[in-house]
Amino acid sequence: MKTATTTRRRIRAAFAEAGVTGWLHALDIDSGAEVDAGADDAVVTASVHKLCLLVALHQQAAAGRVDLTEQIECPPDGRTAGPTGLAAMLDPVRMSLRDAAYLMMAVSDNTAAGLLLNRVGLEAVNSTTAGLGLPRTLAVHTFHEMLATIREDAGPDHARALTDPQVVARLSALDPARTNRSTPREMTRLLRAVWRDEACPAEHGAAIRRLLGLQVWPHRLASGFPFDDVYVAGKTGTLPTVRNEVGVVEYPDGGRYAVAVFTRAASTAATLPAADAVIGTAARIAVDALRAP
Repeated sequence: MKTATTTRRRIRAAFAEAGVTGWLHALDIDSGAEVDAGADDAVVTASVHKLCLLVALHQQAAAGRVDLTEQIECPPDGRTAGPTGLAAMLDPVRMSLRDAAYLMMAVSDNTAAGLLLNRVGLEAVNSTTAGLGLPRTLAVHTFHEMLATIREDAGPDHARALTDPQVVARLSALDPARTNRSTPREMTRLLRAVWRDEACPAEHGAAIRRLLGLQVWPHRLASGFPFDDVYVAGKTGTLPTVRNEVGVVEYPDGGRYAVAVFTRAASTAATLPAADAVIGTAARIAVDALRAP
């Protein structure tokens, strides 16, 4: 593997060029070799925490406490805000828990996540991460509650206010001490457990991996691996100035690498292609280092 200092320097230079502060951990799932660039710093997970909820759901299913084919109702009123999935739909919906999990992971549907949290419970999510040896991975509130804190902290004109750096700086949802959080190292440890069927029995591990592979967003982690024979499965997370993704990169020679990248942009602009792309760039630097002779 390339020297750790050189690799870390390249990763930090890529973050700086993209105008973000970044934290990364990459882990060879089989050998345990790793790349560390702020891997033990506390980070805001945003929708990355939906992976923790998904694992908790499948642990409960494996234990017989939840039937993944159970049907749930989703009326139009009271849905958690969001631009995708159930959150954007207008009519009543009835679907299974596992189909809600698909929407939660594939398009980061906040309403689907809320339905699953209502069924599983926040305490179960935290019990799952604690049981997997992830003491710094904690869900403080639901996704609905997290978005409510942003509206409250930003004030009545919150949409416009979120372009003001002073307003964004005071959002509790962007403070790891006050919101859902983890570290890059703990997230790669979780991914490793999922890929090695240590988080859940094999049937449920395969179901989790399938859903991570169905995520529709190619502009972050996957952008660093534009090859037909390299498989990327992941989960993004996004809040004002925050762009994250955790996932696994699999090569045709059998190499498997868990990568967690968390970023915070200096700009409050909602569209920052360079900030999205650097997640893939930094991940590629780390994986190339892990694969180097």
